[in-house]
Amino acid sequence: MMSILFIMLIKSISYIGFISMIYIYCMGELIRALLLNRKDRQKRPMADNIKMLHEIKFATRQRLQFIEIMAYYSGNISRSTLARAYGISDPAATKDLKLYNDLAPGNLEYNPSLFSFVPSANFDEVFADLSPHTVLSMFAQNLLSVDNPSGNEPIYGISVEGIPFPVRLPQKNVLAPLIQAMKNASQLKVKYHSLSQRESQQQERIIEPHALVNNGLRWHVRAYDHEHYDFRDFVLSRFTETEKLDLPAESSQSYDDEWMEPITLKLQAHPGLSEKQRLALSYDYDMQNGMIELQVRQALVGYLLQQMKVDTTADYSLNPNAYQLIISNRDEIEPFAGWAFL
Repeated sequence: MMSILFIMLIKSISYIGFISMIYIYCMGELIRALLLNRKDRQKRPMADNIKMLHEIKFATRQRLQFIEIMAYYSGNISRSTLARAYGISDPAATKDLKLYNDLAPGNLEYNPSLFSFVPSANFDEVFADLSPHTVLSMFAQNLLSVDNPSGNEPIYGISVEGIPFPVRLPQKNVLAPLIQAMKNASQLKVKYHSLSQRESQQQERIIEPHALVNNGLRWHVRAYDHEHYDFRDFVLSRFTETEKLDLPAESSQSYDDEWMEPITLKLQAHPGLSEKQRLALSYDYDMQNGMIELQVRQALVGYLLQQMKVDTTADYSLNPNAYQLIISNRDEIEPFAGWAFL
């Protein structure tokens, strides 16, 4: 009798063990399937959204692009920022943010201390062109988007062509920390190539950027330089590395006197031009009493002289056909743009 009970006990234990093994195996397979599905969902939108992009309404697509641009370049995107930019309600902005996270899972993470979404370490653009060429143009024209449903087809049926200048812009991962430092009034550690003969080829320095400048051919950033204790212009394309520091800026735009103070630049036709040429030039620039008067920041007057090809020599010795204008108030202008005078 005892032997029979012993055999039955062994069989019961074996059966329970067998069932337990099956259960553990099934649970393992289920967990593995869930993990694989999660990874697949994270990867799939980056490939599939090219198709999905055209299935989303144009107005919604623009807001998704704005979310991406703000998150990457400003460092965060909130419901209130999105609602204010597009004049929509908070619930509508919440819906757009949810849609973005559904279509690009893993791109954004919620930061409760900022009440905003921030880019994740694996952030990758899905809807927007985040190249500096596109984004800086949007900043300059204060546009929410540069996208249009017509693509490259002229909306008004008019052919327009621009001059293909060389690209002089940094990489987007170099530009983004600079924009974030500017927006958050923070210090920025940079590596910068200077043209100055007195400085090494590449320098590491701390700056405090407060404004971007487009001089027509290249982009600059106006910033306070910790090394020289003054405000200077830095060419964007000469930055090779940037890192936003968790240190507040010690200066601000209001302390930059040459930025805050405007000056009047007075220009007139080159004396080497004929009377007929000077008359044509007066129509060209809508001169009043033979004079052009332009209000410009003191810090930017040198760039304006360059772009307008003004003869800055003391005796007006440059070719008047190439340099058609001269400065009438040289003594007032030269202290702020000595480098532009010949």
